Amino acid sequence: MKEKILTTKKNGMAALLLTSLLYIGAVVLLIYSAMALEAEEIEVLPVVLLILSILWLCVGWIPYLGLKILKPQEALVLTLFGKYIGTIKGDGFYWVNPFCNAFDPAAATKLRQSGDVGEDAPLLPALTAGIRSDTLGTNKRISLKIMTLNNNRQKINDCLGNPVEIGIAVMWRVVDTASAVFNVDNYKEYLSLQCDTALRNIVRLYPYDVAPNVDTTGDGIADDGSLRGSSDIVADRIREEIQQKVSNAGIEVLEARITYLAYAPEIAAVMLQRQQASAVIDARKMIVDGAVGMVEMALERLNENKTVELDEERKAAMVSNLLVVLCGNHDAQPVVNSGSLY
Repeated sequence: MKEKILTTKKNGMAALLLTSLLYIGAVVLLIYSAMALEAEEIEVLPVVLLILSILWLCVGWIPYLGLKILKPQEALVLTLFGKYIGTIKGDGFYWVNPFCNAFDPAAATKLRQSGDVGEDAPLLPALTAGIRSDTLGTNKRISLKIMTLNNNRQKINDCLGNPVEIGIAVMWRVVDTASAVFNVDNYKEYLSLQCDTALRNIVRLYPYDVAPNVDTTGDGIADDGSLRGSSDIVADRIREEIQQKVSNAGIEVLEARITYLAYAPEIAAVMLQRQQASAVIDARKMIVDGAVGMVEMALERLNENKTVELDEERKAAMVSNLLVVLCGNHDAQPVVNSGSLY
């Protein structure tokens, strides 16, 4: 269903003044006709005025139902006896057909997101006492502002089968009110459900951390993509996946960002030990590479300067001693040899 914007309804103040003047006129005519009848001046005109004034006082409140107030970035979807007649957008004081109803099936839905606020005060309370606020449409307004959906954390298995907990925040807004209201049952719940499914579809393609021989792009070539290291790429893919699902609901997804990412509690301790072991191995490897380089440099310098001539056995002992000193966790304790080298 296509959205139809009503642009000729911004005349609420004129309708309010006219209806109020008619009410005052009806009261004046009622008093005049009653006084005329009490004076025994029974004529046709006073009787007709009396009947008309009484009728207007009984039904004259109906035009007040057509008064609508909208703030900036708000909209009302109007239906007349079940038929969609149009949408009013933009701030202003409007008057529409009093028998129109504002329709928003997601008005009472409260998600963990911005924009979910309580009902506003009824419009013109002095003139509309006893009239339900939903008849006036005050709690049926559709917000056109950018809102943030903070989706709940989910436990999902990554491409290696490791359970991870992940949460996302989705920035979205309604761009087509008719599609949002009539194409889906509840566009807020629909968006939340599509966020859950898109998150699962994308997360299962990536490992938590960089893993060998894993293809995350679908091109058949292993890459370095991961949830932890490629969060921007993952978030963009999640946004695109959500947008494809909610386009028919008149919703535009502006941005999606990962707000929480961690291993599931049952494997978090084991994965921490694994990361620590990997860090220790990497550090040891760097230390050994540096120590070997320093030993090679020391032997080359000794040979160049002819400072000391060592046979192969002494060179092996020197290399062993230097590696122990350079690769040890504690400071070396020097031993002074006061005797002969041989």
